[in-house]
Amino acid sequence: MVVKTKQYISIVLFSFVFSLNNYAQETNTILPLAKILNRLETQFNVQFNYAEDAISEIKITAPSTDLSLNNVLHYLETQTKFKFILNNDSMILVVANNKSFQLQALSEIMVAGYIVKGINKLRNGSFEIDISDFDILPGLVDTDVLQAVQSFPGIQSINETVSNINIRGGTHDQNLILWDDIKMYQSGHFFGLISMFNPQITQRVSLTKNAAHSEFTDGVSGIISMQTENTISDKFKGSLGINFIDANGFADVPISEKSSLQIAARKSISNLTETPTYTNFFERISQDTEVENNAMSITNSDKEFDFYDTSLRWIYRINDNEELRVNFINVSNALVFNENTTVNNEEDSKESKLSQNSIAGAIHYSKIWNTKWKTMFEVYETDYKLKSVNANILDSQRFLQENKVSETSVKLKVDYTINDRLQLQNGYHFVETQITNLDDVDNPLFRNLVSEVLRTHGLFSQIAYKSKDRNTYLNSGLRYNYIGKFNKHLLEPRLSISHKFLNNFSFEVLGEFKHQNTSQVINFQNDFLGIEKRRWQLSNDKDVPIIQSRQASIGLSYNKSGLLLSAEGYYKKVKGITTQSQGFQNQYEFVKTNGDYSVKGVDFLIRKQLNNFNTWLSYSFMNNSYNFKALPENSFPSNFDIRHAITLGTNYTSELLKVSAGLNWHSGRPITAPVAANETFNDEINFSTTNSGQLQDYFRVDISALYDFKLNNTLNANFGISVWNLLDKENIINRFYRINDGVVDEINQRSLGFTPNLVFRVNF
Repeated sequence: MVVKTKQYISIVLFSFVFSLNNYAQETNTILPLAKILNRLETQFNVQFNYAEDAISEIKITAPSTDLSLNNVLHYLETQTKFKFILNNDSMILVVANNKSFQLQALSEIMVAGYIVKGINKLRNGSFEIDISDFDILPGLVDTDVLQAVQSFPGIQSINETVSNINIRGGTHDQNLILWDDIKMYQSGHFFGLISMFNPQITQRVSLTKNAAHSEFTDGVSGIISMQTENTISDKFKGSLGINFIDANGFADVPISEKSSLQIAARKSISNLTETPTYTNFFERISQDTEVENNAMSITNSDKEFDFYDTSLRWIYRINDNEELRVNFINVSNALVFNENTTVNNEEDSKESKLSQNSIAGAIHYSKIWNTKWKTMFEVYETDYKLKSVNANILDSQRFLQENKVSETSVKLKVDYTINDRLQLQNGYHFVETQITNLDDVDNPLFRNLVSEVLRTHGLFSQIAYKSKDRNTYLNSGLRYNYIGKFNKHLLEPRLSISHKFLNNFSFEVLGEFKHQNTSQVINFQNDFLGIEKRRWQLSNDKDVPIIQSRQASIGLSYNKSGLLLSAEGYYKKVKGITTQSQGFQNQYEFVKTNGDYSVKGVDFLIRKQLNNFNTWLSYSFMNNSYNFKALPENSFPSNFDIRHAITLGTNYTSELLKVSAGLNWHSGRPITAPVAANETFNDEINFSTTNSGQLQDYFRVDISALYDFKLNNTLNANFGISVWNLLDKENIINRFYRINDGVVDEINQRSLGFTPNLVFRVNF
């Protein structure tokens, strides 16, 4: 079956490659501005940086192919309301030509097309993914924002999920994940295999590994911030799509000249059909859990999994200087199955179930007072709930577990433009977080309910400077935090400096202090049926300390004629972590203590663009070690110490076809094995030195292709195909040991095997 599927996919891809059409250069013809810019990028080997929604309705006569680049830019300025600024030899910034026509705010770009088109590195040290201008990555036929961020060097997932993204050796709970400035405590569908954030309504993704803006708290390892469009549409736009996992829809509805509404929704199709992709996903999440394996006398049946998400964004422009935005998101995952057995010759059946839900809303209000002053007010409420009911049919027992998070945030920002090269932002931020954990057993009666609240006040200030020649940029900030419950004061400086020299070289220095009050812990590996093991908890400033981090990095890059060379060295130390948050499955699995970890590493990237082809190679080196003073081995390699990681990718892009292929390799994660020939001691596993062993190397090849075509004069469509793990390589992503009747069992958890996916989408 797998071989036939592979052959079918190969035929489809082969057909794609030979379906390319040769188009003559169209001059003296009225075309969409976006299409003209795409052709100019190929003609002059440059990159235009613009908000696609701001130019989507603009059509002009195509410029002559005989014009030079400078003459073309002058022509475009005479035909549009934009300025075209050539920042270096390959990047052109498209900005508004008058105050009455406002573009979506764009950050200054250091490197356009950092990995592929649509992924840019900004002057403040962060990265952005422009979904509207995005090419394609290997294995991703539908843009999954949390899978896409793993294409950056220094970022990976130790178990292939978007609910366990490790930024420079940190745990997933150390990432601040924002959707339109709302903090999200859940990140994935299928309990982490795909992102829960609908790419149809997500316009931009920002990634910050270091030197975060002082307005942000939490996220000691990094920030992943997603933004919807902030412009008002004057025409209806929409799309309908389906793939092997879900069906989805999107609508951008103009309400008036001053208001528009965006709505997006997705739902799994597992209740209609079980595709090969769904089957692979379900088998992957249920490995070594109660869903897959139960007691010998118990069989599981009627397994059902379902998910959905809905997103909404409404913008109302009160007048030329005031704007109101409302956001809402609702996400759900649900798993249900029956446990069946025979007791005293009578059949008995009980239902077990697991649900994971997030619901959040926000209001944003901004006002421009004059050419120098602007204020912004933001308030959000975000709620997360994880609940499971585990039916123990043999003992007639019901075990209920719940983990709830409820958070309210209020933020006020004041922007002051000192001059065209110096800007200042000050603000106040209040956050109230309540986390509740419940364990409830009906036989014997047991109930443990713990609910805690923490309130934090923050004052922040950030100054941004750019030199007259635009070669030097400085962002410096300071954040003051007061945690009333602990009477604790925290000062956190942030710094980002970048300087361009010798035309094609750039140098940057980044640094930050940060803290966070929440973390995820694992009480038992079989919590929540073993499918979802992590629950959120608040710091108590005692055995669960406030997590604090310090990080510094230095980078150097060279960018000319489509060739990019980039290297960055960094050092990060995070203190206040607990053993429960690190996922130990050895002798420290039930130990409760706290400590720190430190990481030293280098991220390297080389990328070459040549006409329609783009190739990149990234390498990351990381030395990540723990320090727990209360443990016998107080210093040893981290559970997330992936010492070496390499990614190689290439893609081809034309007006109609996008094809991409790539491979991922990294050294195996650390493990703790029993002592050879002496595996047990006193009826317990006799473990060797902590994390002294290592899994075999991880290796995966992915491919993807996307073809655009017209259904008629008004409907556009695209068809795509992707394969995750094309070679069906069996990768062991985790190994642990359990003792059973005096014998030590080795348990291996495997990655996804050969997993195809198809997508068909109609845009109207």
